[in-house]
Amino acid sequence: MRIAIAGGHGAIALHIERQLSAAGHEAIAIVRNPEHASDVLAAGGIPVIIDLEKVDARTLALDLQGIDAVVFAAGAGPNSSAERKYTVDRDGAILLADAADLAGIRRYVLISSMGADSFDPDSDDVFQIYLRAKSEADANVRQRDFDYTIIRPGALTNDPPTGEVELAESTGRGTIARADVAALVVAALVDGIALNAQFEAISGDTPIPDALAAVRY
Repeated sequence: MRIAIAGGHGAIALHIERQLSAAGHEAIAIVRNPEHASDVLAAGGIPVIIDLEKVDARTLALDLQGIDAVVFAAGAGPNSSAERKYTVDRDGAILLADAADLAGIRRYVLISSMGADSFDPDSDDVFQIYLRAKSEADANVRQRDFDYTIIRPGALTNDPPTGEVELAESTGRGTIARADVAALVVAALVDGIALNAQFEAISGDTPIPDALAAVRY
């Protein structure tokens, strides 16, 4: 498979690139900063320099020709402004969906956030705006004619992967290693499972392929 990853220099994205490359697939990493290309190459990905905040859907669609699936793993980052929560976390995901539509790509995996739908609509707190941006991006992807998978991980850690998770519509609070989130993305794509599914994910005791196969849509 040829898989394009928006936010290709993020910690989860680099794990995805390593895992896809090791399995013999091509990971096309969409990155904004040319200085990040070397890290992508070291992870086994192929860097493509595109700024999602400056490109339009038709132009991005041209760069997605020949791609089998897209992954949205981008984020404005914990210290970014409320405005960029919208322009990156929400609008970037919607832009990727628009471009995928134009390019004829139906497989879309979106890394979201636990509790995204619990945002306070009256709050101007940056975290609440972040949750709202994620929730609105998720809703946009769900209403499209995609084979989508929306993963809402708990608190992310850099712990070694366990390969075992708990997946549910609502898992309750918990943590999960970034490498295990990446493994969820890769397994969903490569095995063609968890289609049209949205779920929260934390560390658990069920092997990732079994947990994904048991997701109810």
